[in-house]
Amino acid sequence: MQKDLSNYRKSYEKSELIEDSVKENPLEQFQKWFYEVEATDGLEEPNAMTLSTIGLDGYPKSRVVLMKKYTHEGFIFYTNYNSEKGKALSENPMVCISFFWPNLERQIIIKGKAEKITGNLSDGYFESRPLGSRLGAIVSPQSDVIPSREVLESKLAELEELYKNEEVKRPSHWGGYLVRPTSFEFWQGRPNRLHDRIRYNLQTNLDWKIERLAP
Repeated sequence: MQKDLSNYRKSYEKSELIEDSVKENPLEQFQKWFYEVEATDGLEEPNAMTLSTIGLDGYPKSRVVLMKKYTHEGFIFYTNYNSEKGKALSENPMVCISFFWPNLERQIIIKGKAEKITGNLSDGYFESRPLGSRLGAIVSPQSDVIPSREVLESKLAELEELYKNEEVKRPSHWGGYLVRPTSFEFWQGRPNRLHDRIRYNLQTNLDWKIERLAP
């Protein structure tokens, strides 16, 4: 089986990224781009990001998760702490997250360190989730092998009955992580594959060093 994709070509011509126009702080530059992609049609979940970790087996693994908040400290997402990614983060908290926004011909690659957020912050977000999502976090032994989907659906039905008149509390094995960034790379597609790449590296004095990378 094979398919030749060498003729899949596109010229990137929608924008540019010049040193004189970028923000001094990369989180402010991220916010600027995020606002712009939110205001543009054609992308349903601009907060979808690829999270890459190093697994307990030594292999890197990437998966798409949803960023639920960003602040001056970094980027927050939620998961099961006992999942494959949770175990990987416990062993090695150094991660890479990336955003791809094809409708604006942009991507952002961010390196950083993940740490659990406080329980009360995880509680607050958990309580804001729809009931089905809260029960799903309890039902699913995330990343474990299970015999069938029916096992999950049966357990969900049991919990729906059990919690019919009760508040659903956040399970202790579920919560948020904050990724504190140490490096950003902003990528803007340009014609002739001469793309703009601007990198920010965090310095020991907590300033950001801005550099242009060759495409």
